[in-house]
Amino acid sequence: MQIGDAGVAVADPAIRRKYTDDRDKRLRADGLGQFLRLADSTQFKYLEDDPWVDHATFNAKTPVLVSGDDVKFLVMGAGYGGLLFAVHLIEAGFNAADVHIVDSAGGFGGTWYWNRCPGLMCDVESYIYMPLLEETGYMPSFKYAYGPELRAHADRIADKWGLTAKALFRTQCHSARWDDATKRWAVQLMENRGPEEPKRDIKITAQYVFLASGALNAPRIPRLPGLDQFKRQHFHTARWKYEITGGSDTDWALEKLKDKRVGIIGTGATAIQAVPELANARLRDSSVDVRNQRPTDPDEWAKITSTKGWQRARSENFNSRLVKDPIGEDLVDDGWCRTPSYCGIVGAPGIVAPEQIPDHIARLHALDFERAEKVRARVGKVVKDPETAEKLKHWYPAWCKRPTFHDDYLPTFNLPNVTFVDTDGKGVDGLTEDAVVVNGIPYPLDVLVLSTGFASFAEGDSGSACQRAGIKIFGRDGLDMDEKWIREGADSLHGVMTNRFPNLFFPGPSQTGGSANFTSTLSLLGSHVATILAEAERRVGSSNRVTVEATKAGEDEWSGEVLKRASWFAVMSGCMPSWFNQEGTAGKGLDMEGQIKAARGSPWGEGIVSFAEVLRAWQAEGKLRGIQIEANV
Repeated sequence: MQIGDAGVAVADPAIRRKYTDDRDKRLRADGLGQFLRLADSTQFKYLEDDPWVDHATFNAKTPVLVSGDDVKFLVMGAGYGGLLFAVHLIEAGFNAADVHIVDSAGGFGGTWYWNRCPGLMCDVESYIYMPLLEETGYMPSFKYAYGPELRAHADRIADKWGLTAKALFRTQCHSARWDDATKRWAVQLMENRGPEEPKRDIKITAQYVFLASGALNAPRIPRLPGLDQFKRQHFHTARWKYEITGGSDTDWALEKLKDKRVGIIGTGATAIQAVPELANARLRDSSVDVRNQRPTDPDEWAKITSTKGWQRARSENFNSRLVKDPIGEDLVDDGWCRTPSYCGIVGAPGIVAPEQIPDHIARLHALDFERAEKVRARVGKVVKDPETAEKLKHWYPAWCKRPTFHDDYLPTFNLPNVTFVDTDGKGVDGLTEDAVVVNGIPYPLDVLVLSTGFASFAEGDSGSACQRAGIKIFGRDGLDMDEKWIREGADSLHGVMTNRFPNLFFPGPSQTGGSANFTSTLSLLGSHVATILAEAERRVGSSNRVTVEATKAGEDEWSGEVLKRASWFAVMSGCMPSWFNQEGTAGKGLDMEGQIKAARGSPWGEGIVSFAEVLRAWQAEGKLRGIQIEANV
């Protein structure tokens, strides 16, 4: 480590140059254009089909919603985010019978419904990742719970709070339009009843609408030359086909892959978990540290859960380490807690002035340097072939791509049946009828697995919550939410509501605090919204025509506070292309006005702990400052 001219510690300049070189060779002119949007595709729509749903069983049931229904709370999303919105409403005193949930999936779980690949587990400790453990009294089986247990926990939450019979599955919301006369959202839904029956249009009204569609559900498929000609079996990890591989989503034997040539494209968190199960990889580099997976010890669990409020305290302890402002003893004690440089993407206390940006970036690189070197050294110790080990090393800091942790991934490359193919940052050339082509060399395959991630929450022109959910939303006077955010940039109060769209709520991520533990943020936001609505209805008396709306002044003030802290994220400009920066296109070619608009959509620059404190202080004021409440009798 060296000391720069300004007296700031900096990482090895050679390493910084290596980061830059590695980023530059991965930048592509087509950016997000390198991926197909399956929602707009006819030819490759099959890659998005639901392999888990039982249409016959659903079609035999009495419909949960029919045209003409009027509901109080309509939650778009049946994953942990949607469930947390619903549970916090119920815990705030609202009636569970008034809550309805809609999801395009065939069951609860969100990302854990769709993603059922072998080896799947949460990458954050399950004791803080799995929501409402204290309330349900459930003990996870492992420190990092596996996919089936995570999906079952979503069902457990729905059952406990009376939501199981209130969900309409297989259903996509197309639009929601505010009717000022009735003080209702007119919502257009379409239920997919399977290939044997026509789709069912449903038109309902709702007093309150919550967008909780998630960010890890929509598969992203690369525009590979020859994909339409490839005749071998293939699928995306988020739509795993066990009829091809053998096994099941609860039994990962994969017996049908014996003696078959299997390739996998992708190196994110999902691929890290699936590769050891497949034991035949076509990969590039990724940052992989030790996970230390282990079963939950009942005696240890009794100590962890002995104090009321333990899960929230443990989550806050974890988050404090992410923002490099640790609270007390390290309760979680895992790789995340030893990666304080991840604050580069989630923020940390302190406002960075524009003139301080170079020193800020240098400090973060210095903070990350020792961790990054340790992870790279581990690759060299575990992977026996020096050439393969060198190519598996990551050359970027922790904030550029979500770090991964796994005990079995790197040893996979020592197996005799595993072939490593280095794309040198350029990606796959394309496909033939029976092979994947890399650097001009065809590698014949029997099965191709696409572990190429998901559509980013930041994709699209507006980055609005409705765009992420794939819904057109029209507020007062027919205002299009996407058009508002394109014209003005992200505008919200606390990242959960926006002016001219009354009774509409969403869970950030623009203008909210961020964490590696998504569910802690979702719970915080769900609780915040429920608190607002409970207080609003208490003030006006229970009314089915009450409206709650962010004022223009309120959202302008909040957007200004977000903008004031946005310089923290200047460090992201040096990152290699990733899900975080829209494959390197974020902010490119923007004039000063465009840069300011983009910065308004940043997360809270001082981190999740600060964000939570701001929300608590706002609630303690008791004024609902920045919100207009109307009781329309």
